[in-house]
Amino acid sequence: MEWISLIGYLAACLTTLSFLPQAFKVITTRNTQGISGLMYVMFVCGLALWLVYGVMIEDTAVSVANLLTLLFALPILIIKLRRG
Repeated sequence: MEWISLIGYLAACLTTLSFLPQAFKVITTRNTQGISGLMYVMFVCGLALWLVYGVMIEDTAVSVANLLTLLFALPILIIKLRRG
C-alpha cells in the first residue's frame, strides 16, 4: 500500500471514530439539547452523498469511512428528531 493511501485510511479512521464518543453519549443519555438538528440533517445527507460518490468512483476509503460515520451519526439524528 502506498503512503498516500495510508494517509487516506488514517484520515478516514480518525474522522470516523471521532463520532463514537458523541454517539455513545447521545444513545446512552438520550440528551440532544446542545445539538443542532439542522446541522445533523445536513451532515447525514452529506454523508449519504459522499458514500454514493465513494461507491461510484470505487474508492474504498471514502466509501467505508462515510458508511461508518453515517451509521454513527444517524442514531444521533433520529434521537434528536424524536426528542426535539
